Amino acid sequence: MFISQELRKKNIAEYLLYMWQIEDLIRAYGCSLSAIRHDYIDKFNYDDEQKEEMTDWYGNLVTMMNQEGCREKGHLQINKIVMQQLIELNAQLLQSTRFPFYTSEYYKVLPFIVELRKRGADKAESEVETCFNALYGVMMLRLQKKKISPDTEHAIKEITTFIGMLSDYYIKDKNEPLEFD
Repeated sequence: MFISQELRKKNIAEYLLYMWQIEDLIRAYGCSLSAIRHDYIDKFNYDDEQKEEMTDWYGNLVTMMNQEGCREKGHLQINKIVMQQLIELNAQLLQSTRFPFYTSEYYKVLPFIVELRKRGADKAESEVETCFNALYGVMMLRLQKKKISPDTEHAIKEITTFIGMLSDYYIKDKNEPLEFD
């Protein structure tokens, strides 16, 4: 039913980026469920039952954002857990000799991560999170119809491939645990 549920099953990277976007959407409405209902949910062509389900879903997220102190910035614990799972899977994949294509892609992306950190990305965050922040940032620039340099386009293409591979391994591991070494 919900986009988030479908994405979580099929592509965990897209799910996480979508959920970050939902967090920002909730912030844009001042964490007000009534504003989200009136100005956002009611604009869709949903029946009353679907609108109620959406309102409940957004209401739960608003409650969590308030309880977890991320009304202004940061991410919900449910999203932090997914990120942590991806970080741990990345480490397992890199430590194993069974995933040479993944390791190769990681080393192709590493210079872009280093460059992002030189340009102000948080050095304390994981490399995986740096990649997600870059993808999200470019997604926001595209939504604003802002120009993206060819160098950035190239970096994002490589990061997308890397995160896509990580996402595929995540889904495979959830369906049938991967064997590392």
